[in-house]
Amino acid sequence: MVLVAGVNIPDDKRVEFSLTRIYGIGPKQAKEVLSRVGVTDNPRVKDLSETDLVNIREIIEKEKTVEGDLRREVNLNIRRLIDIGSYKGQRHRRGLPARGQRTRTNARAKRGPRMPVAGRGQKGKTK
Repeated sequence: MVLVAGVNIPDDKRVEFSLTRIYGIGPKQAKEVLSRVGVTDNPRVKDLSETDLVNIREIIEKEKTVEGDLRREVNLNIRRLIDIGSYKGQRHRRGLPARGQRTRTNARAKRGPRMPVAGRGQKGKTK
C-alpha cells in the first residue's frame, strides 16, 4: 500500500482509480494530476516509479484541498448556513433534503426508517 495524503491507496489497482480513494479527489482531478506528473497509459500503482509517486504526493498535498481539511471546510459551511438561519440551514437542522427534493415520497435515507402510525390499518382489513 502506498500512502498519499494520509490515505493508503491500493497497489494492485490502476492509478487513476486508486487516487479516487482520497476524499476530495474524483476521476477528473485524478486524470489532471496524472497528466501533470506525466504518467500515461494508466499503469497500476505498483508499477509507478518512486519519482512519480513523490510528484503525485506533492501535487495533491500542496495544491488540492483533501481529506480532513476538506471535511472541516464542508462542515463549517453547513454550520454557517445553520447559524444564519437560511432555508438550507433549517433543512440541515431538521435532517431533511436541502436541495429542493420532494419528501412526500422518497428521501428515505434523510428522513429515517418508517414509523407505524396508530389507528392506521392496511387497506381492506377491518378491526
